[in-house]
Order: sequence, then C-alpha cells, then structure tokens
Amino acid sequence: MAVAGQNLKDQLKKLVELQVIDEEIFRYKRELREKPAEVETLKAQFEAKKARLKQLEEKLKVIQVSQKEMELDLKAKEEGIAKADGSLSLLKTNKEYQARLLEIENQKADKSQVEEKILLGYDELEAARKALEAEKAVVAQYEKDFNAAKKKLDDEVAVINDQLKVKESQRIRVAPEVRPDFLSRYERILNNKDGLGIVKIVDHTCGGCFMHVTEQVINELKKYEELVSCDQCARILYLADEL
Repeated sequence: MAVAGQNLKDQLKKLVELQVIDEEIFRYKRELREKPAEVETLKAQFEAKKARLKQLEEKLKVIQVSQKEMELDLKAKEEGIAKADGSLSLLKTNKEYQARLLEIENQKADKSQVEEKILLGYDELEAARKALEAEKAVVAQYEKDFNAAKKKLDDEVAVINDQLKVKESQRIRVAPEVRPDFLSRYERILNNKDGLGIVKIVDHTCGGCFMHVTEQVINELKKYEELVSCDQCARILYLADEL
C-alpha cells in the first residue's frame, strides 16, 4: 500500500524512535539473562573453595584417628613389656629367661617403631591443622567476597529491571503511533535480527549487515512510497539526513 511521502517519513521517524527504545530493551534483557550466569560462576568458585576445606577437614580427621590408634598401640606395647618384665622373676630356667628377654627386646623394638611413627604423625598432624586453618581463612574471605559480589549483581539486576520497565513503558506509548502493518513487519525483523529492525544507510552501506546498498535502493527510499528493506539482511532502511 502506497503512503503519502510525508506520512511515510513520519512513520519512519516513529520506527527509528521505537528502535532506540527496543535496542535498550534488548540490551537490558540480554544483561538479565547473563547476570544469573555470573552468579552461578561465583557460586561454583565458592563451592570449590568449600569442597577444598572439606577435604582438609577429612584429612585431619584421618590423621587424628591414625594417631589415636598408634597411641593405643603404643600403650598396649608398653603394658606388654611391663608384664613381660614382671614375669622374669617367675621363670625357672635360664632358657626361659633368655627367651623372655628376647621377646622383651623385640617388643621394645616394635615400641620404638611405633614411637617414631607417632612423632612423625605429630608433625603431619600439625601441618594438617595449619593447612586447615589457612584454608578456613581463605574460605571466610572468599565468602565475604562472594556475598559482596552477589549483592552487587543483585543490585545491578534490580536497577536493570527498573530501567527495563521504563523502556517498556516508553514502548507502550510509541508503538501505537506506528501503523499496525509496519509495526508487525518491524517487530518480525527485530526479533529475527537480535533487536535491530530498522537501520540507517551510511555511505551506501547498510547499518545492519554493512553490505553495499545500490543507488536503485537509495532512489526507492527517496520516493517515500513504501518501506524499503536491505536485500542482504532484510532490515528496514532509512536515510538519516532526510528524516
């Protein structure tokens, strides 16, 4: 349907005005889609830190259990040695006496090995405790940073939502001023072209796909008889210096 030149110019102006609003709307919606991903990334990093802390806690528990078992083993060996020592006076033959002495020496050798393991265990236990305390400090600081970053993102989302409402309100005001068939065509392109439905021509170049626009297309635009689209990207075209 042909439209009087000035009327079409007015419609193009309205479409351009709508495009400015829609660019912001699309940008805000894109940011709202991206913000949760940022939060999830921060959360994953925080969970990894907590998992590392959990591993260190479990390692400390294992060392503590092992240390306790060795201390109980040492006590049992000490009791065994003391019992064996106490039984020496009850032995009747030299052979039994010598055998018991050998048994005691073996028990003492075993006891020495356990004592050495316990001493090494103390060092391992101390190192594990220090590593755990250091990691606790790291996790505590990371939790503060995570909470601060999450709050910042939440605040940004709240601001974006407010800005989006403003733009959507502006759109509700402007959209009815565009002819329904023009609006339908524009919105179809807008949604298919990631928020860019109408673009200006700059130096014989489409502002959407940056492909060359022929002189014939420009002449068609200057007639202002109908909406003209780019042959390459199908976006609606306009001449900025004529509006």
